[in-house]
Amino acid sequence: MSELEMLLRIGLACILGWLIGNERRNRNKSAGTRTHAIVALGAALTMVVSKYGFGDVPDYDAARVAAQVVSGVGFLGAGIIFVRNNLVNGLTTAAGVWATAGVGLAVGSGLYLIGIASALLLILMQIVTHQIGFLAKETSNGVIRMRLVQEAGAIKNMQNFLENAKVTVVSVKIQKNQKEEVKLEFEVIYPYAYDKAALFSDLAEMPGVVMVGE
Repeated sequence: MSELEMLLRIGLACILGWLIGNERRNRNKSAGTRTHAIVALGAALTMVVSKYGFGDVPDYDAARVAAQVVSGVGFLGAGIIFVRNNLVNGLTTAAGVWATAGVGLAVGSGLYLIGIASALLLILMQIVTHQIGFLAKETSNGVIRMRLVQEAGAIKNMQNFLENAKVTVVSVKIQKNQKEEVKLEFEVIYPYAYDKAALFSDLAEMPGVVMVGE
């Protein structure tokens, strides 16, 4: 096989990776077009080298180098996933990067139909699950940081307010200072399509609230 066709495979994988990353970028995720395009390109390049780069070596294993892509992409996934107090962020994007590497491997090995169909299926699945109402109803994690005037029962009242506002409080950090204020940091879970702007507006108008933000 000519090196031109090998280069075509790498280029096609890069384009497919860019398309997958474009959907993530439009949703303001941590890994966007460049990350996905580079992952797909690197996976296709690794497959091409693994499959065709050792023809001068007798009885070589054509899959040995390419097999390391699956475990290697795991390091990227670990950098995308963020866990704090049992709240997980970036898991879907990390899985998408891993799947993008699979698309690159497929195209690099010459399975054009499989690679293209998998990339389109991945993009379609992301779009559909966000557009269809009952599939898109996912909760979201967040942090609410506040400063309150030190008063008896102020923290408990704030927790009760959040719970009445349908916001689940996972944990709270409390820090007192010498200005007779209490710093609070709530780890919370918002319901689907929650109006956070209205919530923060209501919190800011509560008596004793000095500052509120994310």
